[in-house]
Amino acid sequence: MKNIAIVFGGKSPEHEISVRSAKNIIAAIDQNQFKVHLIGIDRKGQWRLVELEQVGKYVPESGIALAFIPGTKDPIIRLDTQQVIPNIDLMYLVLHGPNGEDGTVQGMMRILDLPFIGPDVLGASAAMDKAVTKSLLKEAGVKVAPGMVVYNYEKSSLDYEQIVAEYGLPLFIKPANMGSSVGVHKVKDAAGFNAAIQDAFLYDQKVLIESMIVGREVECAVMGNDTPRASTIGEIVTPEEYSFEAKYDGESEAQVIIPAQIDQETMERLRSIAIKAYQTIGCEVLTRVDMFLTESGEIYVNELNTLPGFTSISMFPKLWEYEGLSYTGLISQLIEYALERAARRQQLKMN
Repeated sequence: MKNIAIVFGGKSPEHEISVRSAKNIIAAIDQNQFKVHLIGIDRKGQWRLVELEQVGKYVPESGIALAFIPGTKDPIIRLDTQQVIPNIDLMYLVLHGPNGEDGTVQGMMRILDLPFIGPDVLGASAAMDKAVTKSLLKEAGVKVAPGMVVYNYEKSSLDYEQIVAEYGLPLFIKPANMGSSVGVHKVKDAAGFNAAIQDAFLYDQKVLIESMIVGREVECAVMGNDTPRASTIGEIVTPEEYSFEAKYDGESEAQVIIPAQIDQETMERLRSIAIKAYQTIGCEVLTRVDMFLTESGEIYVNELNTLPGFTSISMFPKLWEYEGLSYTGLISQLIEYALERAARRQQLKMN
């Protein structure tokens, strides 16, 4: 039986979504195959060993504090007893947003020599930074929305009229390093532009200003290492922009359609582009690729989510469920991919 530490919460605006995802994974994981330990990161950033009944909307600050010692066989230490948590085989990361999905925790896992779910350091950090993602995809010949990158020191010199002349209206403004539509705004006028810029810079030092792509919002779940496989295509249909509230409000009118009503040739093009984006960014184990499909059949990649949500309404597990892979089976498959990747790395000459 493998020892799996499920890591969730985090010092991120997406803390609550991470907790929801973790609860679903805990409920679905094969308890006959895996022994589960719960490691919650509270909103102050403290890593804690917790029990499921302790976890509500957020990771509690009452769990047992943990510390880490690199270079040891069992690097996770309980601070109450100074004892190790022995024989952890894999860290199942269920973290969203900064300080969890951006390569920082992935780097920590590498230093601790602990296998983990999700892409490695470079893939995670490149996918999290939307500006870097767009640059790499453009170089690979994948279409992305026209736009520009603005740094915090440049925001006071932005020329709204010039930007509109180049990119049109509406515009989308978003933090470069954020997910779940946090800090994302659709802008239709100068007042909205200024407010959106101020809000987006609350979440990052770098912000994207993009043209609006008029098209259907479609998503593809991709998983694997050297030879990734892509799911069917799902579509998000909503009467409003797909905001944080539209994604996670239980009363939202957003609809998830699986499979999307798309002809087979277009479906295969979307799946092929999703795999190309996955490989271009350096993703491994799993990623959800979000795209736009225009009326004329053009495909634009919007972003890659390397640790996609596993809430009850999340697209990634729903897409694989349509392919015949149960929630429990999907979790087991992802663990297998992560352990396979770790075993392959162990074979490399390091000194």
